[in-house]
Amino acid sequence: MAWSRGRGAASRRASVADWLSGAAGVSRRASYPASDTAGTGSTACPELDCLRDLLPRRVIAAAEHRAKAIGTGAERVLICADAITEEAYLLALARALGTTYRRLDCVTRDDCPLNDDELTQAAAAGLLPLWRDGNLTWVIAPYCETARRLADPRIRQPGWLHPFCLTSCDEMRRFVTRHANAALGRKAAGRLHRLAPVMSSAPQPKSWRTAAAIGAATVGVIPFVIAPLSSIAVFGVALCAVFLATALLRLWCAFLSDLPPRTPRRVRDQDLPIYTIVCALYREAAVVDDLVTAIRALDYPPEKLDIKIVVEPDDRDTRRALAALELGPPFEIINAPASGPRTKPKALNAALPFIRGAYTVVFDAEDRPDTDQLRRAVAAFRSADHRLACLQASLIIDNTADNWLAAMFTAAYAGQFDVLMPALAAMHLPFPLGGSSNHFRTAALRKIGAWDPYNVTEDADLGIRLCRFGYRLAALPSATYEEAPTRFIAWLKQRTRWYKGWMQTWLVHMRQPRRLWRELGAAKTLSFQLWLAGSVMSALLHPVFMAGLCYLLLTRPPLQAIETMGAAFPVFTTTLLCGYVSSIVLDAAGLRRRGLLKHAWVLALTPVYWFLLSLAAWRALFQLVLDPQRWEKTEHGLARSSRRAQLAMINSDGRLPSPHDRDLGRMPVAPLQIMSTARDHLPRLDRRARKSRE
Repeated sequence: MAWSRGRGAASRRASVADWLSGAAGVSRRASYPASDTAGTGSTACPELDCLRDLLPRRVIAAAEHRAKAIGTGAERVLICADAITEEAYLLALARALGTTYRRLDCVTRDDCPLNDDELTQAAAAGLLPLWRDGNLTWVIAPYCETARRLADPRIRQPGWLHPFCLTSCDEMRRFVTRHANAALGRKAAGRLHRLAPVMSSAPQPKSWRTAAAIGAATVGVIPFVIAPLSSIAVFGVALCAVFLATALLRLWCAFLSDLPPRTPRRVRDQDLPIYTIVCALYREAAVVDDLVTAIRALDYPPEKLDIKIVVEPDDRDTRRALAALELGPPFEIINAPASGPRTKPKALNAALPFIRGAYTVVFDAEDRPDTDQLRRAVAAFRSADHRLACLQASLIIDNTADNWLAAMFTAAYAGQFDVLMPALAAMHLPFPLGGSSNHFRTAALRKIGAWDPYNVTEDADLGIRLCRFGYRLAALPSATYEEAPTRFIAWLKQRTRWYKGWMQTWLVHMRQPRRLWRELGAAKTLSFQLWLAGSVMSALLHPVFMAGLCYLLLTRPPLQAIETMGAAFPVFTTTLLCGYVSSIVLDAAGLRRRGLLKHAWVLALTPVYWFLLSLAAWRALFQLVLDPQRWEKTEHGLARSSRRAQLAMINSDGRLPSPHDRDLGRMPVAPLQIMSTARDHLPRLDRRARKSRE
């Protein structure tokens, strides 16, 4: 790369890193000097000096007041409040700085000296070198405090930065996507495989897979051919030991002390970091509006949100639904690369190069998180050391009243997220993450290779992989409401995908058992085997055992059948009953903690539900062999009831709090009214920006 070679290359790269660390607001807090500093004419928010003759004074004052209150750039306040477009602001700023605003749609790939890997990092960095008339020009997409550093006359800009021009974050992201799409696709599909191939579910060569399957089958069958009765007895006793241990783990978690979770101290708005929200959508046009409403209702300054919505290239309906909402900042629409598997984790990986937040959370299309969930996550991360890499919020089924399947789903989720996960986290043991409301330290997420695009339950894999890299997980005392599938076929497809992903996860992490033991230790390895392998094996073997028992009882008198089974009968029946009891006790404890004991009647159908789980597990096993990367989509927006909506009706005013009231409530009312029409004061700039955008 010509621009970075030569004697001054190292110092130039160091200068770039130093300047970006300040411009991107790594300190997480903006500095606000006194207005009109003596002798300099500098103001508290010099980034707004270019607008002081264009916007009403009260609007400028309101933006400065809020910027100081939440610790961000004042121009970000105006842009997120829809008082001015980003292009219009940058046109004014460029004119004030004596430079230009540049669109990048006509810039060719040859004009950029960065290689593809470096180019994929440019959008998040907001700094792009381009050749122009034989000279190197820096293109800056201001974000966080960059505009303030550029506009403040007291801050001397580094010599290497000149000449420079400005562009918008959207322009830079589109440029990177257009010219480095192949590299983005390779990273999204192959990042983990290159970093840690032994932990990746990427397809192996067919010859290798065939040989491995034949070898495993041969080794497994040989004992049953040589000594069938003894092998069956040993195998049965071993499985019973695993199932009993799994049941004991559930019971232990259910009977742990029921202490209320410690709530960390609330973090001030000024100290809140940039928080990234990633939503991977596919065929979700029916629920997009509700998702956006839920995100806007979050009690977090929108100026400090970095929201990425990833959409598949051919999903026109979802794109139209998003376009109709006219989102604007802080929302960004990202195209998932067409290369590689079409899975949710690959779509999440596609957003990773563009993530700016110190923390990242994943929400699904049907999610409705508690409004203070991000604040709770920041407080929890701040109160722990850097080894805490992931927080899992509780997932709660919202449409419990739809039918018995939704009620059983509610009980299972209550047991898993309100009892099992907090107990395992308290014992510092790994646990299977949920598919959404996972809050990550972004640095840790990048370090471990992010999501596995070839694993159809990337959440379970990510939880164990974080632990293998030395990080730990914790439960977040906050809730996210979800929609459960109420139609059997939809439920079966979802459960099939989950079981298949758990099988993939176990097979991947058991490729090198000794290494797994060395990285996790005895307790964590045993816990992993119990909650993953134990759950899958019990679902697979439950119908086999029940079929054998029924055959004996139906073909001979009960006493003779019991005598035929001998010592195996009490062992097997005890194991079966312990499995039922432990599952019922765990789910009932979860319903009690969630205040939903009135739905505990559905636990009487646990034996029936287990047969349905077994059907999904066997279907998953066949899919694992024939089509391991197949992703069966779960349709959303079909719920007939909503417990959350009923709770909202109980409020005294009969409505949910408005995100507008929450996010901008500290600003004076009059400036808010002016800001809603402030664009009328910028006809010339706004027309130019809209024309260039079109």
